[in-house]
Amino acid sequence: MTGRARPTGASLKDVAALAGVSVKTVSNVVNGYVHVAPTTRERVQRVLDDLNYRPNLAARNLRLRRSGVIALAVPEIGLPYFAELARHVIKAAEVHGWTVLVDQTDGVAEREQLVIDGIRGHLIDGLILSPVALDAAGIAARTDATPMVLLGERVYDGPADHVAIDNVTAARQAVEHLLGLGRRRVGVVGAQEGDRAGTARLRLRGAEQALSRAGARDDLVVPVAAFDRAEGARAVARLLEGGDPPDALFCFNDLLALGALRALHEAGLRVPQDVAVCGFDDVEDGRWSTPTLTTVAPDKAQIARVAVDHLAARLLRGEGHGPQETVAGHVLVERESTRGR
Repeated sequence: MTGRARPTGASLKDVAALAGVSVKTVSNVVNGYVHVAPTTRERVQRVLDDLNYRPNLAARNLRLRRSGVIALAVPEIGLPYFAELARHVIKAAEVHGWTVLVDQTDGVAEREQLVIDGIRGHLIDGLILSPVALDAAGIAARTDATPMVLLGERVYDGPADHVAIDNVTAARQAVEHLLGLGRRRVGVVGAQEGDRAGTARLRLRGAEQALSRAGARDDLVVPVAAFDRAEGARAVARLLEGGDPPDALFCFNDLLALGALRALHEAGLRVPQDVAVCGFDDVEDGRWSTPTLTTVAPDKAQIARVAVDHLAARLLRGEGHGPQETVAGHVLVERESTRGR
C-alpha cells in the first residue's frame, strides 16, 4: 500500500475490509489481545499504520466506564533509576492510549497505604507500585479493587502481579566479573541494616556467594545509610582507612558507585588500574562519568512493558487468573571502570 494517501478518521470496518479480516480481529489487534496469529496481526497492523488509524479512546473509556489513566507510585522520583523507569512506563502505556499519573511515596507506609487504597481520590484504572514499607499482608488488606502490579523486591508471591529482576544472580555475576579480572580484595558497598525493601539483602547475598565460591576475602562489606553519592564516597573513605585497601568495588547502585569514583580520585587512586569499580542499575550518569561505569543493567523497558501488559490483561482482556510472578532480564555492561579505556 506504499504511496496511498493516509486518510484520517478511519473506522474498524475500513481497516477490516482492507486487511481481509473481521472487525472483531481488528479490535483484538487494537486492544492487544494475544490470541491473534502473528501473520494476521502483522497484516492488520500494516493497514492500521497505513490508514493512520487512531482509536476513539474517549468513546472506549466511556463505554468501559474507565478514565484512561493509570498510576505509577515509586519511593523517590528524583532517583535516576525510578525516573528512567517512569519514562519506560509512560512509553509502554501510550500503546494502550493510557495517561500515567506519577506519585511519590518516600517509602513511607502511610503514603503507600494511601496509594493502594485509592491514590488520593483520583480515578485511575490501574496501579503500578514499587513498595518499600508495606508487606504482603498490608497490601492484601487494601480496600480498593483497582488492578495493581508490584515492582521490586519487597513482596514476592503476594496478592498482585509482580515484576522484578533476579538480584542475587545479578550481584553474583557482577562480583564474578571483578574476580575474573584477578581482583581478590573486593569491597562491597551498600549493605543496610533493617533493609525493608530487600534490595540490599539480596545483592549482598549474591556478592557473598561469588566471594565464597572463589575463596576471596569477604570482610570488606561496608554498610550505608542510603543509596546515594555521598554515602558511596563515605563508604570508600572508610575502606581506605585500613592498611589493606580493596582492589575492586561492587556498589549496590550506580549512585554509590559514582560517589566511590570521586573518593578514589581524591585519594589519588586510579580506576581501574588500582581499583576496579562496578555499579548496579545502568543509569545514564554512569555513561558520562570519568571513567564510564561498568554496571548491572536491569531491563527497565521490559519491566515497564510487562507491568503495563499485566494491567492490560486484566483491564482490556478481562483475564482473571491468579497473581503472576515475572522475572525481567539483566545484563552486565562492561565499561572503562573495569576494563580501562
